[in-house]
Amino acid sequence: MTPFFKNISSILVLTMILISCSSTISKTKAVRQAKSPDSEATLAVHSKEDSLQPHINERHSIKTGADKYTVYLPLLKNNKVGVVTNQSGIVLIEEEPIRFADKKTQIHLIDFLLDQKISVQKIFAPEHGFRGNADAGEHVIDGMDSKTRLPIISLYGNNKKPKSQQLAGIDIMVFDLQDVGARFYTYISSLHYIMEACAENNIPLIILDRPNPNGSIVDGPILEKEFTSFVGMHPIPVLHGMTIGEYAQMINGEQWLENGISCKLTVIPCSYYNRNMQYSLLAKPSPNLPNDQAINLYPSLCFFEGTNVSVGRGTEKQFQIYGSPYLPKSNFSFVPKPNIGAQNPTYNQVVCFGEDLSSINELRQLELKWLIKAYTTTTEQSKFFNPFFTKLVGTQKLQQQIEAGLSETEISQSWQNGLDQFKKMREKYLIY
Repeated sequence: MTPFFKNISSILVLTMILISCSSTISKTKAVRQAKSPDSEATLAVHSKEDSLQPHINERHSIKTGADKYTVYLPLLKNNKVGVVTNQSGIVLIEEEPIRFADKKTQIHLIDFLLDQKISVQKIFAPEHGFRGNADAGEHVIDGMDSKTRLPIISLYGNNKKPKSQQLAGIDIMVFDLQDVGARFYTYISSLHYIMEACAENNIPLIILDRPNPNGSIVDGPILEKEFTSFVGMHPIPVLHGMTIGEYAQMINGEQWLENGISCKLTVIPCSYYNRNMQYSLLAKPSPNLPNDQAINLYPSLCFFEGTNVSVGRGTEKQFQIYGSPYLPKSNFSFVPKPNIGAQNPTYNQVVCFGEDLSSINELRQLELKWLIKAYTTTTEQSKFFNPFFTKLVGTQKLQQQIEAGLSETEISQSWQNGLDQFKKMREKYLIY
Protein backbone atom coordinates (compact mmCIF):
# COMPACT_ATOMS: atom_id res chain seq x y z
CA MET A 1 0.00 0.00 0.00
CA THR A 2 1.36 3.45 -0.90
CA PRO A 3 1.97 6.09 1.83
CA PHE A 4 -0.98 8.12 0.42
CA PHE A 5 -3.47 5.28 0.97
CA LYS A 6 -1.96 4.51 4.36
CA ASN A 7 -2.61 8.12 5.44
CA ILE A 8 -6.20 8.01 4.10
CA SER A 9 -6.87 4.77 6.02
CA SER A 10 -5.51 6.27 9.23
CA ILE A 11 -7.67 9.36 8.84
CA LEU A 12 -10.79 7.27 8.26
CA VAL A 13 -10.15 5.11 11.34
CA LEU A 14 -9.50 8.19 13.48
CA THR A 15 -12.69 9.85 12.23
CA MET A 16 -14.79 6.77 13.06
CA ILE A 17 -13.35 6.63 16.60
CA LEU A 18 -14.12 10.34 17.16
CA ILE A 19 -17.72 9.89 15.95
CA SER A 20 -18.21 6.88 18.23
CA CYS A 21 -16.80 8.74 21.24
CA SER A 22 -18.94 11.79 20.51
CA SER A 23 -22.09 9.63 20.38
CA THR A 24 -21.21 7.93 23.67
CA ILE A 25 -20.51 11.25 25.40
CA SER A 26 -23.82 12.68 24.15
CA LYS A 27 -25.79 9.72 25.50
CA THR A 28 -24.00 9.94 28.84
CA LYS A 29 -24.75 13.65 29.22
CA ALA A 30 -28.37 13.40 28.15
CA VAL A 31 -30.86 13.41 31.05
CA ARG A 32 -34.51 12.62 30.51
CA GLN A 33 -36.42 15.36 32.31
CA ALA A 34 -40.04 14.95 33.35
CA LYS A 35 -42.34 17.46 31.69
CA SER A 36 -43.80 18.35 35.07
CA PRO A 37 -46.64 20.84 35.50
CA ASP A 38 -45.75 24.36 36.58
CA SER A 39 -46.70 23.51 40.17
CA GLU A 40 -43.79 23.42 42.62
CA ALA A 41 -45.53 20.51 44.35
CA THR A 42 -44.31 17.97 41.80
CA LEU A 43 -40.80 16.59 41.63
CA ALA A 44 -39.50 13.79 39.44
CA VAL A 45 -36.34 12.26 40.88
CA HIS A 46 -33.98 10.92 38.22
CA SER A 47 -30.77 8.93 38.42
CA LYS A 48 -27.81 8.68 36.04
CA GLU A 49 -29.25 5.65 34.28
CA ASP A 50 -32.28 7.70 33.16
CA SER A 51 -30.05 9.18 30.47
CA LEU A 52 -29.56 5.81 28.78
CA GLN A 53 -31.73 4.59 25.93
CA PRO A 54 -33.60 1.25 26.18
CA HIS A 55 -31.21 -1.38 24.85
CA ILE A 56 -33.45 -4.47 24.77
CA ASN A 57 -37.18 -4.56 24.08
CA GLU A 58 -37.92 -6.78 27.08
CA ARG A 59 -39.30 -6.20 30.55
CA HIS A 60 -35.93 -7.22 32.03
CA SER A 61 -34.32 -4.11 30.54
CA ILE A 62 -36.79 -1.88 32.43
CA LYS A 63 -36.24 -0.74 35.99
CA THR A 64 -39.42 0.31 37.78
CA GLY A 65 -39.46 3.06 40.37
CA ALA A 66 -39.54 0.37 43.06
CA ASP A 67 -36.37 -1.19 41.63
CA LYS A 68 -34.52 2.13 42.07
CA TYR A 69 -34.19 1.76 45.83
CA THR A 70 -30.95 3.72 46.04
CA VAL A 71 -32.97 6.78 44.99
CA TYR A 72 -35.93 6.54 47.36
CA LEU A 73 -34.51 4.82 50.46
CA PRO A 74 -32.68 7.99 51.57
CA LEU A 75 -36.01 9.86 51.36
CA LEU A 76 -37.61 7.38 53.77
CA LYS A 77 -34.87 7.04 56.37
CA ASN A 78 -35.78 8.39 59.82
CA ASN A 79 -39.44 8.83 58.80
CA LYS A 80 -42.60 6.99 59.77
CA VAL A 81 -43.93 5.59 56.51
CA GLY A 82 -47.35 4.55 55.19
CA VAL A 83 -47.45 2.40 52.05
CA VAL A 84 -50.22 2.01 49.47
CA THR A 85 -49.60 -1.29 47.70
CA ASN A 86 -50.78 -4.81 46.97
CA GLN A 87 -49.36 -8.02 45.50
CA SER A 88 -48.03 -6.06 42.50
CA GLY A 89 -45.54 -4.12 44.66
CA ILE A 90 -42.48 -6.16 43.72
CA VAL A 91 -38.85 -5.02 43.97
CA LEU A 92 -36.14 -6.62 41.84
CA ILE A 93 -32.79 -6.69 43.63
CA GLU A 94 -30.07 -6.70 40.99
CA GLU A 95 -27.02 -4.97 42.39
CA GLU A 96 -25.09 -3.73 45.40
CA PRO A 97 -25.42 -2.42 48.04
CA ILE A 98 -28.50 -4.54 48.79
CA ARG A 99 -27.99 -8.24 49.37
CA PHE A 100 -30.01 -10.95 51.05
CA ALA A 101 -28.68 -14.04 52.74
CA ASP A 102 -30.98 -16.29 50.73
CA LYS A 103 -29.93 -14.51 47.49
CA LYS A 104 -33.50 -13.63 46.49
CA THR A 105 -33.71 -11.30 43.53
CA GLN A 106 -37.43 -10.61 43.91
CA ILE A 107 -39.11 -9.36 47.08
CA HIS A 108 -42.29 -7.55 48.05
CA LEU A 109 -41.90 -3.84 48.74
CA ILE A 110 -43.15 -4.12 52.33
CA ASP A 111 -40.67 -6.89 53.18
CA PHE A 112 -37.90 -4.97 51.44
CA LEU A 113 -38.56 -1.73 53.35
CA LEU A 114 -38.66 -3.55 56.68
CA ASP A 115 -35.42 -5.35 55.82
CA GLN A 116 -33.85 -1.95 55.16
CA LYS A 117 -34.98 -0.75 58.62
CA ILE A 118 -37.57 1.64 57.22
CA SER A 119 -40.21 2.41 59.84
CA VAL A 120 -43.35 1.23 58.02
CA GLN A 121 -46.41 2.04 60.11
CA LYS A 122 -49.41 0.95 58.03
CA ILE A 123 -50.36 -0.68 54.75
CA PHE A 124 -53.17 0.88 52.70
CA ALA A 125 -54.79 -1.62 50.31
CA PRO A 126 -56.94 -0.81 47.23
CA GLU A 127 -59.77 -2.81 45.66
CA HIS A 128 -59.06 -6.60 45.84
CA GLY A 129 -57.09 -6.17 49.08
CA PHE A 130 -53.41 -6.32 50.04
CA ARG A 131 -52.90 -9.85 48.74
CA GLY A 132 -55.06 -9.15 45.68
CA ASN A 133 -57.49 -12.06 45.95
CA ALA A 134 -60.82 -10.34 46.66
CA ASP A 135 -63.62 -10.22 44.09
CA ALA A 136 -64.19 -7.06 42.06
CA GLY A 137 -66.39 -4.78 44.14
CA GLU A 138 -66.12 -7.01 47.23
CA HIS A 139 -66.02 -5.16 50.54
CA VAL A 140 -62.56 -5.67 52.05
CA ILE A 141 -62.32 -5.12 55.78
CA ASP A 142 -59.37 -3.66 57.68
CA GLY A 143 -57.05 -6.16 59.26
CA MET A 144 -53.46 -7.14 59.91
CA ASP A 145 -50.85 -8.69 57.63
CA SER A 146 -50.12 -12.15 59.01
CA LYS A 147 -46.47 -12.02 57.93
CA THR A 148 -45.38 -8.58 59.12
CA ARG A 149 -48.10 -7.93 61.74
CA LEU A 150 -48.62 -4.49 60.21
CA PRO A 151 -52.13 -3.02 60.25
CA ILE A 152 -53.93 -2.97 56.88
CA ILE A 153 -56.36 -0.16 56.04
CA SER A 154 -58.78 -0.95 53.21
CA LEU A 155 -59.30 1.81 50.63
CA TYR A 156 -62.50 0.41 49.25
CA GLY A 157 -66.18 0.38 50.14
CA ASN A 158 -67.02 3.23 52.52
CA ASN A 159 -63.39 4.17 53.14
CA LYS A 160 -62.04 5.07 49.72
CA LYS A 161 -60.23 8.10 51.14
CA PRO A 162 -58.03 7.67 54.24
CA LYS A 163 -59.31 9.57 57.28
CA SER A 164 -57.07 11.93 59.23
CA GLN A 165 -56.94 9.54 62.19
CA GLN A 166 -55.80 6.74 59.88
CA LEU A 167 -52.93 8.94 58.73
CA ALA A 168 -51.96 10.07 62.24
CA GLY A 169 -48.27 9.53 62.97
CA ILE A 170 -47.29 9.08 59.31
CA ASP A 171 -44.54 11.41 58.02
CA ILE A 172 -44.48 10.29 54.40
CA MET A 173 -46.57 8.05 52.11
CA VAL A 174 -45.34 5.68 49.39
CA PHE A 175 -47.62 4.63 46.52
CA ASP A 176 -46.74 1.51 44.52
CA LEU A 177 -49.54 -0.10 42.50
CA GLN A 178 -49.41 -1.65 39.03
CA ASP A 179 -51.98 0.11 36.84
CA VAL A 180 -53.17 -1.16 33.43
CA GLY A 181 -54.01 2.13 31.75
CA ALA A 182 -57.83 1.98 31.72
CA ARG A 183 -60.01 4.74 33.21
CA PHE A 184 -62.30 2.29 35.01
CA TYR A 185 -59.44 0.34 36.64
CA THR A 186 -59.88 1.73 40.14
CA TYR A 187 -56.24 2.08 41.19
CA ILE A 188 -56.11 5.58 39.66
CA SER A 189 -59.25 6.45 41.64
CA SER A 190 -57.47 5.30 44.80
CA LEU A 191 -54.51 7.44 43.71
CA HIS A 192 -56.81 10.48 43.57
CA TYR A 193 -58.07 9.95 47.10
CA ILE A 194 -54.61 9.23 48.51
CA MET A 195 -53.27 12.43 46.96
CA GLU A 196 -56.21 14.39 48.33
CA ALA A 197 -55.80 12.96 51.85
CA CYS A 198 -52.04 13.59 51.79
CA ALA A 199 -52.56 17.19 50.64
CA GLU A 200 -55.15 17.84 53.36
CA ASN A 201 -52.90 16.38 56.06
CA ASN A 202 -49.64 17.90 54.78
CA ILE A 203 -48.04 14.51 54.11
CA PRO A 204 -45.60 14.19 51.17
CA LEU A 205 -46.32 11.39 48.69
CA ILE A 206 -43.69 9.35 46.83
CA ILE A 207 -44.89 7.41 43.78
CA LEU A 208 -42.79 4.46 42.62
CA ASP A 209 -43.68 4.52 38.96
CA ARG A 210 -44.36 1.41 36.88
CA PRO A 211 -44.84 0.97 33.10
CA ASN A 212 -48.33 1.02 31.67
CA PRO A 213 -48.78 -2.26 29.73
CA ASN A 214 -51.31 -0.43 27.50
CA GLY A 215 -49.21 2.72 27.46
CA SER A 216 -49.06 3.15 23.69
CA ILE A 217 -52.85 3.47 23.31
CA VAL A 218 -54.94 6.62 23.83
CA ASP A 219 -58.50 5.85 22.78
CA GLY A 220 -62.17 5.90 23.69
CA PRO A 221 -64.79 8.46 24.70
CA ILE A 222 -63.96 11.20 27.22
CA LEU A 223 -65.82 10.87 30.52
CA GLU A 224 -68.55 13.48 30.97
CA LYS A 225 -68.71 15.14 34.37
CA GLU A 226 -72.27 14.03 35.21
CA PHE A 227 -71.17 10.38 35.02
CA THR A 228 -68.32 10.70 37.52
CA SER A 229 -67.96 7.67 39.80
CA PHE A 230 -65.28 5.48 41.37
CA VAL A 231 -64.87 3.75 37.99
CA GLY A 232 -64.36 7.10 36.28
CA MET A 233 -63.30 10.17 38.24
CA HIS A 234 -61.73 12.45 35.64
CA PRO A 235 -62.45 13.75 32.11
CA ILE A 236 -60.11 11.35 30.32
CA PRO A 237 -60.60 8.67 27.64
CA VAL A 238 -61.01 4.97 28.42
CA LEU A 239 -57.33 4.39 27.53
CA HIS A 240 -55.20 7.30 28.74
CA GLY A 241 -51.72 6.09 27.74
CA MET A 242 -49.98 7.31 30.91
CA THR A 243 -48.06 5.72 33.75
CA ILE A 244 -49.42 6.18 37.22
CA GLY A 245 -46.66 8.71 37.97
CA GLU A 246 -47.56 10.77 34.93
CA TYR A 247 -51.23 10.51 35.86
CA ALA A 248 -50.52 11.82 39.37
CA GLN A 249 -48.81 14.84 37.82
CA MET A 250 -51.95 15.43 35.75
CA ILE A 251 -54.20 15.23 38.82
CA ASN A 252 -52.07 17.91 40.48
CA GLY A 253 -51.62 20.06 37.41
CA GLU A 254 -55.30 20.08 36.38
CA GLN A 255 -56.35 20.78 39.97
CA TRP A 256 -58.70 17.80 40.12
CA LEU A 257 -58.31 17.40 43.88
CA GLU A 258 -61.04 18.91 46.05
CA ASN A 259 -60.89 22.72 46.21
CA GLY A 260 -57.95 22.67 43.78
CA ILE A 261 -55.47 21.69 46.48
CA SER A 262 -52.09 20.25 45.47
CA CYS A 263 -50.29 17.20 46.81
CA LYS A 264 -46.57 17.45 47.55
CA LEU A 265 -45.55 14.81 45.05
CA THR A 266 -42.30 13.05 44.21
CA VAL A 267 -42.25 10.60 41.29
CA ILE A 268 -39.48 8.00 41.09
CA PRO A 269 -39.55 7.29 37.31
CA CYS A 270 -38.78 4.04 35.54
CA SER A 271 -35.47 3.68 33.73
CA TYR A 272 -34.90 2.24 30.24
CA TYR A 273 -38.61 2.61 29.46
CA ASN A 274 -40.70 4.16 26.73
CA ARG A 275 -44.42 3.71 26.29
CA ASN A 276 -44.06 1.70 23.06
CA MET A 277 -42.17 -1.10 24.78
CA GLN A 278 -43.89 -4.37 25.60
CA TYR A 279 -44.06 -5.02 29.32
CA SER A 280 -44.98 -8.29 31.04
CA LEU A 281 -46.06 -7.97 34.65
CA LEU A 282 -44.34 -9.94 37.40
CA ALA A 283 -47.63 -10.42 39.29
CA LYS A 284 -51.31 -10.30 38.44
CA PRO A 285 -52.47 -6.70 39.07
CA SER A 286 -55.85 -8.11 40.15
CA PRO A 287 -57.29 -11.65 40.37
CA ASN A 288 -59.17 -11.55 37.06
CA LEU A 289 -56.28 -10.25 34.94
CA PRO A 290 -54.10 -13.37 34.85
CA ASN A 291 -51.79 -12.62 31.91
CA ASP A 292 -50.68 -10.17 29.21
CA GLN A 293 -53.52 -11.14 26.87
CA ALA A 294 -56.18 -10.41 29.47
CA ILE A 295 -54.57 -7.06 30.33
CA ASN A 296 -54.49 -6.06 26.66
CA LEU A 297 -58.11 -7.10 26.06
CA TYR A 298 -59.43 -5.73 29.35
CA PRO A 299 -60.22 -2.14 28.23
CA SER A 300 -62.29 -3.42 25.28
CA LEU A 301 -64.02 -6.33 27.02
CA CYS A 302 -64.74 -4.54 30.30
CA PHE A 303 -67.72 -2.82 28.61
CA PHE A 304 -69.44 -6.21 28.81
CA GLU A 305 -69.53 -5.77 32.61
CA GLY A 306 -72.36 -3.32 31.95
CA THR A 307 -74.33 -5.84 29.87
CA ASN A 308 -75.84 -9.32 30.21
CA VAL A 309 -72.65 -10.89 28.76
CA SER A 310 -69.97 -12.67 30.80
CA VAL A 311 -66.27 -11.84 30.33
CA GLY A 312 -65.14 -15.20 31.64
CA ARG A 313 -65.09 -14.53 35.38
CA GLY A 314 -65.28 -17.95 36.99
CA THR A 315 -63.07 -19.52 34.30
CA GLU A 316 -59.33 -19.65 33.67
CA LYS A 317 -59.63 -17.22 30.73
CA GLN A 318 -60.96 -14.11 32.40
CA PHE A 319 -61.15 -11.14 30.00
CA GLN A 320 -60.01 -13.37 27.15
CA ILE A 321 -63.43 -14.80 26.31
CA TYR A 322 -66.99 -13.53 26.31
CA GLY A 323 -70.37 -15.17 26.07
CA SER A 324 -73.89 -15.62 27.42
CA PRO A 325 -76.81 -18.03 27.22
CA TYR A 326 -78.53 -15.50 24.93
CA LEU A 327 -75.92 -15.46 22.17
CA PRO A 328 -76.13 -17.86 19.19
CA LYS A 329 -74.95 -21.41 19.83
CA SER A 330 -71.49 -22.02 18.37
CA ASN A 331 -68.51 -24.33 18.59
CA PHE A 332 -67.20 -22.34 21.56
CA SER A 333 -68.83 -22.38 24.98
CA PHE A 334 -67.85 -22.13 28.64
CA VAL A 335 -69.45 -22.67 32.04
CA PRO A 336 -68.51 -20.16 34.78
CA LYS A 337 -67.83 -21.68 38.21
CA PRO A 338 -66.72 -20.08 41.51
CA ASN A 339 -62.98 -19.49 41.80
CA ILE A 340 -60.51 -17.07 43.40
CA GLY A 341 -61.63 -13.55 42.56
CA ALA A 342 -65.11 -14.67 41.42
CA GLN A 343 -67.02 -16.43 44.18
CA ASN A 344 -70.36 -15.87 42.44
CA PRO A 345 -69.64 -15.30 38.74
CA THR A 346 -72.22 -14.16 36.21
CA TYR A 347 -74.10 -17.21 34.84
CA ASN A 348 -72.70 -19.47 37.53
CA GLN A 349 -72.96 -23.11 36.29
CA VAL A 350 -74.77 -21.98 33.10
CA VAL A 351 -73.52 -22.74 29.57
CA CYS A 352 -72.46 -19.57 27.73
CA PHE A 353 -71.82 -19.25 24.00
CA GLY A 354 -69.53 -16.61 22.52
CA GLU A 355 -65.93 -16.22 21.36
CA ASP A 356 -62.48 -17.22 22.54
CA LEU A 357 -60.04 -14.31 22.04
CA SER A 358 -57.14 -15.78 23.97
CA SER A 359 -54.99 -16.26 20.87
CA ILE A 360 -55.70 -13.11 18.85
CA ASN A 361 -52.96 -10.61 18.06
CA GLU A 362 -52.19 -7.74 20.42
CA LEU A 363 -54.69 -4.87 20.21
CA ARG A 364 -53.43 -1.42 19.32
CA GLN A 365 -56.74 0.40 19.88
CA LEU A 366 -60.01 0.16 21.77
CA GLU A 367 -62.16 -2.45 19.99
CA LEU A 368 -65.96 -2.26 19.86
CA LYS A 369 -66.61 -5.00 17.31
CA TRP A 370 -67.31 -7.73 19.88
CA LEU A 371 -69.67 -5.49 21.85
CA ILE A 372 -71.56 -4.52 18.69
CA LYS A 373 -71.67 -8.14 17.49
CA ALA A 374 -73.03 -9.38 20.82
CA TYR A 375 -75.72 -6.68 20.87
CA THR A 376 -76.86 -7.39 17.32
CA THR A 377 -77.00 -11.18 17.81
CA THR A 378 -78.42 -11.53 21.36
CA THR A 379 -81.93 -12.87 21.82
CA GLU A 380 -82.36 -10.52 24.81
CA GLN A 381 -81.58 -7.18 23.16
CA SER A 382 -83.94 -5.21 25.41
CA LYS A 383 -82.07 -6.48 28.48
CA PHE A 384 -78.57 -6.24 27.00
CA PHE A 385 -77.46 -2.97 28.65
CA ASN A 386 -77.72 -2.21 32.37
CA PRO A 387 -77.10 1.13 34.20
CA PHE A 388 -73.49 0.21 35.00
CA PHE A 389 -72.67 0.41 31.29
CA THR A 390 -72.97 4.21 31.26
CA LYS A 391 -70.74 4.48 34.34
CA LEU A 392 -68.04 2.40 32.65
CA VAL A 393 -68.22 4.29 29.37
CA GLY A 394 -68.59 7.72 30.99
CA THR A 395 -71.25 8.88 28.53
CA GLN A 396 -74.71 7.84 27.34
CA LYS A 397 -73.71 8.33 23.72
CA LEU A 398 -72.08 4.93 23.14
CA GLN A 399 -75.19 2.96 24.07
CA GLN A 400 -77.29 5.27 21.92
CA GLN A 401 -74.90 4.89 18.99
CA ILE A 402 -74.91 1.08 19.21
CA GLU A 403 -78.69 0.95 19.49
CA ALA A 404 -78.95 3.26 16.47
CA GLY A 405 -76.82 0.84 14.40
CA LEU A 406 -73.72 3.01 13.92
CA SER A 407 -70.58 1.20 12.80
CA GLU A 408 -67.42 0.92 14.88
CA THR A 409 -65.68 3.39 12.56
CA GLU A 410 -68.48 5.94 12.86
CA ILE A 411 -68.48 5.65 16.63
CA SER A 412 -64.71 5.97 17.02
CA GLN A 413 -64.66 9.01 14.73
CA SER A 414 -67.04 10.75 17.15
CA TRP A 415 -64.32 10.57 19.83
CA GLN A 416 -61.54 12.21 17.84
CA ASN A 417 -62.03 15.86 18.84
CA GLY A 418 -62.07 14.91 22.50
CA LEU A 419 -59.01 12.72 22.10
CA ASP A 420 -57.09 15.48 20.32
CA GLN A 421 -57.84 17.91 23.15
CA PHE A 422 -56.87 15.34 25.78
CA LYS A 423 -53.56 14.54 24.08
CA LYS A 424 -52.68 18.23 23.97
CA MET A 425 -53.47 18.61 27.67
CA ARG A 426 -51.66 15.38 28.55
CA GLU A 427 -48.43 16.31 26.79
CA LYS A 428 -47.02 18.52 29.58
CA TYR A 429 -47.31 15.74 32.16
CA LEU A 430 -45.46 13.00 30.27
CA ILE A 431 -42.18 11.73 31.68
CA TYR A 432 -41.32 9.13 28.99
